Amino acid sequence: MNECQFLLEDNIKFKDERDALTFISEQLQQKNIVKKSHLKALIEREALFPTGIALDGYAVAIPHCEAEHAISPAIYIIRPQSPVVFNRADEDSTVEVSLIISLVVTSPEDQLNLLKALFSNLQNKEFYHFLISAEANEVAEHFKKVIINQ
Repeated sequence: MNECQFLLEDNIKFKDERDALTFISEQLQQKNIVKKSHLKALIEREALFPTGIALDGYAVAIPHCEAEHAISPAIYIIRPQSPVVFNRADEDSTVEVSLIISLVVTSPEDQLNLLKALFSNLQNKEFYHFLISAEANEVAEHFKKVIINQ
């Protein structure tokens, strides 16, 4: 995962979860990071296995799909203009997320390792607040240090 591209977007307005997933996939397709099959796979996976995670006073979503829809690995962080409602991973309800971290992996093993590292570190409020508020170049460097190169 050291060859991973890092993308960050701020102040994007989304109507809902599907709008966010569509935006993510379209941007990744334009950058030749994912295949055309990515959007359908992302939406289907999110419907079966939601990725909204409620933490202590904040929430994130980590949309991703199988490696077969990827061309090259990437981390795509989006800090939306306002919270986006995602279905929760752990119960049958929704959560408003202020941070979306979309994972694109070319190896299932990398996906599992990334998810474990992310979930562990996102429980740390300081890490979350850094991702939400720091400058884009600082976020990329810190994310790679904490999550990728752990």
